[in-house]
Amino acid sequence: MNKTNKLSRRTLLKGIGLGAGAAALAACAAPPAAPSAPASQAPAAPEPTAAPATAGPVEIIHWGFTGGLGKTEEKLATMWNEMQSEVKVTLQVQGNYEETAQKLTAALAAQQGPDMVLLSDVWWFKFFRAKALMPLDDLIKEQGIDTADFVESLWNEGVRKDVQYWIPFARSTPLFYYNADMLEAAGLPARGPETWDEMREWAPKLIKKEGDMTKVAAFAHPGAASYVAWLFQCVIRQFGGRYSDQDFNILLAEPDSIRAGQFYQDTVNKEGWAIASQDVTKDFVTGLTATAMMSTGSLAGVLRDAQFKVGTAFLPKEKFFNCCTGGSGLAILATTPMEKARAAIKYIDYATGNDGGAFWSQNTGYMPVRKSTATGESYKAFFEKVPQAKTAVEQLPLTEAQDAARVFIPGGDQIIGKGLERILIGNEPVEKVFIEVKAILEKEAEPVKQDIAAMG
Repeated sequence: MNKTNKLSRRTLLKGIGLGAGAAALAACAAPPAAPSAPASQAPAAPEPTAAPATAGPVEIIHWGFTGGLGKTEEKLATMWNEMQSEVKVTLQVQGNYEETAQKLTAALAAQQGPDMVLLSDVWWFKFFRAKALMPLDDLIKEQGIDTADFVESLWNEGVRKDVQYWIPFARSTPLFYYNADMLEAAGLPARGPETWDEMREWAPKLIKKEGDMTKVAAFAHPGAASYVAWLFQCVIRQFGGRYSDQDFNILLAEPDSIRAGQFYQDTVNKEGWAIASQDVTKDFVTGLTATAMMSTGSLAGVLRDAQFKVGTAFLPKEKFFNCCTGGSGLAILATTPMEKARAAIKYIDYATGNDGGAFWSQNTGYMPVRKSTATGESYKAFFEKVPQAKTAVEQLPLTEAQDAARVFIPGGDQIIGKGLERILIGNEPVEKVFIEVKAILEKEAEPVKQDIAAMG
C-alpha cells in the first residue's frame, strides 16, 4: 500500500462543518490519525509523499457523477484510458453532491479517500477549510497547462490566497428555457422574456386550466433539494438585493432582497402563474410548464426528452441583469501520493481540454471551460447543430461569482432553500422568513469568518 498523508478527523469535521451526521459517519471509520494543526490556521496542505514506481499505468480512483451524467463521464474516462497507457482512471460513483461529500468525509477520516473527486461549488471550499485538498499550482506548471486559456470567472473561483485548489470541469449557469411551440400557439415572440415584467404579461396566455386546476403553468420553481437557492440568487440580484457580500455580511433582509422574495411568492400564491415543482426538468419536458430556469447542464437531457421545440435565452432582467456561475470542479486530495497526483493532473488536463472537454460539454450541456474549446472548429459545428447551447456561452461573460452565504457557509444553500420553500409552498410572510434565515446564516458564518481571519 502506498504511503499517504494523514488528515486529522477533528480538523476535517471542523473545517467541513457537517455536524452530527458527518460525525456519525466518521465514528464508523478507523481510529483517528494523530491530530494536525487546527483548521483555523492557514490551510497549508502537507507535502504529498512520493509513491514507489510501479509497473504499468498509474491507476487513479476518481469519485464522479451519478446517473446519466455519470455515464457520459464514464465514456470520457474510457476514451482517456484507451488513448494512452500511462494513467488509468477508475470512476466510482457515490451518489449526488451531498452524498459524495458525506462519504468523502468518512473516507478521509478513515484514511481511505479517493485520489481525485468531483466537488460542487458549495462543497469544495468546505474541504479546502479542512485542509483536505492539494494545492495544484506546481502540478499545473509541471503539466504545462495554460491557465490563461480558462474562462476567468470559472478559473478564479477555485483560487484561495493566489493558489489553485479546484479546477473547473462541469461548470454551468442558469438558463431560461422555453417551450417554443407553446409560445407560438399563444401568439408570443419566439424568444425568452427580456424582463420579469414582460414574463408577467405573457403568463396569462401560457396558463391552461381545467376548473380551478392548473394543467399547464407559465413557470416552475424547484425546491430546496433541486437548488432553488442557486436560481433565486440571480433573481435577488436582478432586483438589487443579495444573500450576502463577500465579507459574509448577510443582506437577505434588505428591502430589495425582500422585494425579490415577494415577487417569487406572488408568482405562485397571488398571481398564480407559477408552480412550486417537485421536478422542474420533468415538468418542463412533459409540457406541464411552459418555461423554467434550469442549469445549462440540463440541456442535453431536455433536448433528448422534450417532444417540442426547445428554446433557450438569457435570464430576464429587473433592475439589473444578473446570472451566476455554478456547477462543479475537480480536486486532488491532499492525501494522494505524488505519483498519483501527477497522473490525476494529466487526466484533468485532458478532461477540461479541447478534446475531452469538448466531448464532455457537447454531450451534457455544461459549458466549455476553456476559451479555445468554445472557439474551436468542433464547437462551431456543434453550435450550428445545437443553437440552444450557444446561449450559455454568449451569456457567460456577463456572469458573476456567487454570494459567500450560499457557497462558503456550511449548509448555506439548503438554509436559504428551505426558507424559499417556506414562502413558495407555505406562503409564510417573506420578511419574517428572510429575517429568520438571516439570523441562521449569521450564526453559521461565524466559524468561517474566524478561520478566514486566522488565515491572514
